[in-house]
Parts: sequence; C-alpha cells; structure tokens
Amino acid sequence: MKYLLWLLKAAIFFTLFAFALNNQHDATVYFFFGTHWRAPLVLVVLAAFAGGLVVGALGMLPGWWKHRAAAAQVPAARGDEATAPVPSTPAPAAAPPSISATDLPTVRQHGL
Repeated sequence: MKYLLWLLKAAIFFTLFAFALNNQHDATVYFFFGTHWRAPLVLVVLAAFAGGLVVGALGMLPGWWKHRAAAAQVPAARGDEATAPVPSTPAPAAAPPSISATDLPTVRQHGL
C-alpha cells in the first residue's frame, strides 16, 4: 500500500511538471485602471490557486472561531459536576446506574 501511494504521488508530480513545461508562454492578466500583469501561465494559475486557498480559509474563519468558542464553554458548563463532593460511604450495588442523555458528552462537530 505504501508503494502504491508513492506511485500515485509520483504520477501527480510528473503530471503537474508536464503541465508546467507545456505552459511556459506569457499570459497577461488585466486589472482595473489599465494595469496589467505579464507572467508565465504557470505562475498565473499558481497565483489564482493560492488566492483561492486564502479566500477560502478566510471565509471559514468565523465558523472555526464559533466552534472553538462553543467547545471551550462545554467544560465550564460541566465543571460543577466535577467538583461535587464524593460520598465517604460507598453506595449499595443493588441496581446498575442508568444513563440519561444529559450524562453523555456533547458531540463536537467537524472534529474541532
């Protein structure tokens, strides 16, 4: 399996390398007010890809912050249960304890 993954990575690399070699001619990107940028097509595509990554990550930041704030408040809301006094005598083991929905931990979405 490890060799198959290396083979896949090598195939992707050589495909992108061939794309870069085949697109070395200049491209012109026209901006506002008569300004323009002249660069090899590969750099233009790379810049567009990098710009898309930056815009996408910035668009996701508010959601990340909201989920992190919600996850940070979960232990604070359940903190009073952790500081409850422990009884000195053990409880009788007559019946197994029942589990309710409030005893289960809060499910964190998106792995945050």
